[in-house]
Amino acid sequence: MNNNLYDILGVSKSASEAEIKSAYRKLARKYHPDLNKDDKNAAEKFKEVSAAYDILGDKEKRKKYDNNEIDAEGKPTGFGAGFGGSNYGGNPFGDGFGSSYRTYSSRGGNPFGGNAGGFDFSSLFGDDIMSQFTGGGRGFRYGGPQKGQDYAYTMNVDFLDAAQGAEKAISLNGKNINVKIPAGTESGQTLRLKGLGAPSPNGGENGDVLITVNVSPHPYFRTEGLNVLLELPISIKEAVLGAKITVPTISGKVKVTVPPYASSGEKLRLKGKGIKAKSGQGDEIITLKIVTPRVPDKKLEQALNEVTDTAVRTF
Repeated sequence: MNNNLYDILGVSKSASEAEIKSAYRKLARKYHPDLNKDDKNAAEKFKEVSAAYDILGDKEKRKKYDNNEIDAEGKPTGFGAGFGGSNYGGNPFGDGFGSSYRTYSSRGGNPFGGNAGGFDFSSLFGDDIMSQFTGGGRGFRYGGPQKGQDYAYTMNVDFLDAAQGAEKAISLNGKNINVKIPAGTESGQTLRLKGLGAPSPNGGENGDVLITVNVSPHPYFRTEGLNVLLELPISIKEAVLGAKITVPTISGKVKVTVPPYASSGEKLRLKGKGIKAKSGQGDEIITLKIVTPRVPDKKLEQALNEVTDTAVRTF
């Protein structure tokens, strides 16, 4: 096992919180056991990256790890390690040997209980990310009712449906269910349908259905957060003289004004034409791209030869 937590997540020691979170999300999706049935190596990797994020995703734990106050397992280093005075409950035999009815949390040796490092799993795998390992995820207690098994599915979603939000009718275990796709859903996100998984083996709550969304790429739109990105090809004439051009948005077509003497790479912003989600309203950002004719144009060449050369480079 790699003992360097930064190497496990594939980030540098100077990585920001956002970079660490992003790296963890990608690895967790890649190795999640529901998506890697009967793959023991994937299950082990999932445990490893979850344990790494449990420490690096928490400011205080990360600081202690960087200062060599705790090791890669989160245990105190130096004299007296594991014998009290730490956030591990003072049990010299590790976190799994306390009270037989003790609830697991992200502080214990179990990297899957609770929210590891404060990470909100509801946006990634649903609240109960590790029910297949613990039999009940958060709140699981020895001897108590266990949550039923979660079911994992994959759903292909059109780009515009994911951007604007939609409702899809699907069949799960013989039942027709309407699945709400929130506006701004990204490829790889998992939607949780609570209580629609397997029943509990001993009177607990039902498992959930975890639907991983695959968003189909669009021929000319891309997203960046809540913003929608569009590359707009323009002719040399439109770039020099300016033009009014009809462009698509996710909610319909609108006209934009290209200013005279525009350059490739210049951006136009259409306020409020991006993704509208609970967290806010995005814009459409248009990047201009000057395109020369594919067929030689003698008149254009002659006209350009008559134009006085101007300095456009600083090197």
